Amino acid sequence: QVQLVESGGGLVQAGGSLRLSCAASGRTYSIANWNWFRQAPGKEREFVATISWSGGSTDYADSVKGRFTISTENAKNTRYLQMNSLKPEDTAVYYCAADCRRVVAGGLCDYWGQGTQVTVSS
Repeated sequence: QVQLVESGGGLVQAGGSLRLSCAASGRTYSIANWNWFRQAPGKEREFVATISWSGGSTDYADSVKGRFTISTENAKNTRYLQMNSLKPEDTAVYYCAADCRRVVAGGLCDYWGQGTQVTVSS
């Protein structure tokens, strides 16, 4: 089993930045990929970013490319999502997920965190 705990959410003005963290524990040595999803009120959960275990491969949703950066620090068993130039439409609960076999349609992942709220005011 793997446990994921997100932190770093909060309230920020448009144009500001936040860094989310995802601390992992348990059998993390078997994880192939780490991911961030988000879910806004009344909307389906959507993919944000993914990174391979080694950190050598990343991908992003078009809506966040050039503004968000996903990274991994395996020595600390922690993944990050650096979010810059935030927009009100980035407001959502952000979830960390691991071992995803599918990132579309809400994602199909073996492990999920509890989520952290990000609110961007205009």
